[in-house]
Amino acid sequence: MSPLQITTRDAMTGPVLEIFGDLDYVNAPQLLARLTALTLQPGQRLVLDLGGMDFCDSSGISAMIAAHNLAHAAHANIALAAVPAHTQRVLRIVGLDQVLPIHPDSNAATQPLSSSVPRLRDSSPFFRTGRSH
Repeated sequence: MSPLQITTRDAMTGPVLEIFGDLDYVNAPQLLARLTALTLQPGQRLVLDLGGMDFCDSSGISAMIAAHNLAHAAHANIALAAVPAHTQRVLRIVGLDQVLPIHPDSNAATQPLSSSVPRLRDSSPFFRTGRSH
């Protein structure tokens, strides 16, 4: 098991969190704490750069969903960068690659949005609050 390291830097589009090590049930709370400490502004983009991530389990995927929800609540958006192939495969299987935009690297993820980038849908079943309707 690799310890988790998270570095934060600012890009023109918003904060970039660079993830190194294992994003698993032991370490995911560290990412969640870092996410809740962020102050996202409307229109910004939160980028999770996963290029240094060695392993990701369901807790890591849940942390990515929490990051999406945090960005959405702040009227911001989110992008993933440098997603390892094994994690990208899981995201594709569960359909999260349709909700969490994936870029080859953080440079691409921090480019200003173009009109061709699809907006995230609020009605996605991955992000329901659990309230009765």
